[in-house]
Amino acid sequence: MISHLTLYLNSIILGVVEGITEFLPISSTGHMIIVGNFLKFDGEFAKLFEIVIQLGAILAIVVLFRTKIFDSLKSLKPNGSGFKLWTSLMLAFLPVGVMGILFDKKIKLYMMNPLCVSLALLIGGIFMIFAENKYRENNKITSLEQVGYKQALIIGCFQCIAILWPGFSRSASTIIGGWIMGLSSVVAAEFSFFLAIPTMTIATVYELIKTKIVLSTPEILSLIIGFAVSFVVAIVVVAKFIEFLKEKPMKSFAVYRIVVGVLLLGMAFFKLI
Repeated sequence: MISHLTLYLNSIILGVVEGITEFLPISSTGHMIIVGNFLKFDGEFAKLFEIVIQLGAILAIVVLFRTKIFDSLKSLKPNGSGFKLWTSLMLAFLPVGVMGILFDKKIKLYMMNPLCVSLALLIGGIFMIFAENKYRENNKITSLEQVGYKQALIIGCFQCIAILWPGFSRSASTIIGGWIMGLSSVVAAEFSFFLAIPTMTIATVYELIKTKIVLSTPEILSLIIGFAVSFVVAIVVVAKFIEFLKEKPMKSFAVYRIVVGVLLLGMAFFKLI
């Protein structure tokens, strides 16, 4: 049983980790598993905590893109741009929804561990470099309104990689899918952010419905702290990430993944994690 102070400190640390990593192509799930392992933060409450603070990151996207979201909701009539955007997003969500239902238990049983995460970080980083070098310069889709149903569905299929292999990164897989489908880096990232709204919301609600935990007052306060920290950090990080993509390639994120993946594989080999 950890002390209340330790619980609150863990909440702040993990909230920062979630806020930084959720929408960057470096895997929030992977970092949460690794950091949680170092902090010895595990058990049923830890699982619930990781679910709840994701909502903070989702809320950050809603706040940052509130104008685009509001405008899209005003044009939800058939043939409207908002109707096309949200039907595209739901179409992109379908593959991961099916895969989640079919493989959720097996993924949690066999794949949620530091070794699998390390390999996903490493291989995902190499794949990012390859995809960016091959496809980034040929991308002609420069706005969300230009994303068609075919592109959306294929990007959704790429999102499945992150669900089936924790540590690969939902953001990385969807951005790579976007590159291959002809989206610019900024539009691929924006589509990934918008796709996170139904994907993460539905997944979070599903997990919360299954949860039967009775929470203590310190645990409730811990959830509030983690949620708030994740929200604030995600707002800052996503805004900076979009500005970064307008000027620079994503190779630096891929290199980071490869370095961290190699280090973690070494630690796993020597049984340090």
